[in-house]
Amino acid sequence: MGHARRLAGRVVVVVLLAGVLLVAGGAGGGAAAAVVARSSSVVGVSQELVGLEQATRVFAQAGGGGVVVVVSAVRPITGERTVLPVVGQASVAGAGWLEVLLPGRPNGHSGWISAASTTETFTPWWITVRLSTRVVKVFNDGRLVRRFGAVVGAPATPTPAGRFFVEETVKLSAGYPGAPYALALSARSNALRIFDGGPGQVALHGVNNIGGVLGSAVSHGCVRLSTTAINWLAAHIAPGTPVTITP
Repeated sequence: MGHARRLAGRVVVVVLLAGVLLVAGGAGGGAAAAVVARSSSVVGVSQELVGLEQATRVFAQAGGGGVVVVVSAVRPITGERTVLPVVGQASVAGAGWLEVLLPGRPNGHSGWISAASTTETFTPWWITVRLSTRVVKVFNDGRLVRRFGAVVGAPATPTPAGRFFVEETVKLSAGYPGAPYALALSARSNALRIFDGGPGQVALHGVNNIGGVLGSAVSHGCVRLSTTAINWLAAHIAPGTPVTITP
């Protein structure tokens, strides 16, 4: 998270997204829900995504029951469309509902949104990060296409493990730590709830102006990559792409 101050500073605390807008709600409606869960495999052939067409309420239960979160239709740093991975489906009283992964804390949490006012898409891309080997792998249609050495979090500020996704791709100016790009993830640091005024958002980013030897564990939690690697990722990876981080 060497670049976290700049990212957070440019959007003030808006990078918190919807993760803090929690409101207690009642139990769901009486209509029965037919739920279909998506595969939980580490790497899939493709991932279903939904783009939000408007600010969207997210519920703890299909049909609109439980805790509510509001997710903006655009990302706070770049203004890119919010794209979320779909991990389940349900039908309640004839209406379609989607279980989606959400950005922010707690890491890897999900919720239910109405399928209305969303645009369904798919991505063949999938990224994995293996912390023990400090290797990032990129898959397309389930096939390994790239492998990059990486710098991961130090023992005191480890990179969080879990299932995440790319929120947005940020082009950083030449003098910023982590330049030239940062792929901001839905993950947040478990060690640093606040980092330089920001929410401890984890990213895949470059090593420019921040350093670190590839294959080492010295970052504040972000995953640092060579300039060649991060340029390649920025050119190929779009918002919503799943990122699985394992120990």
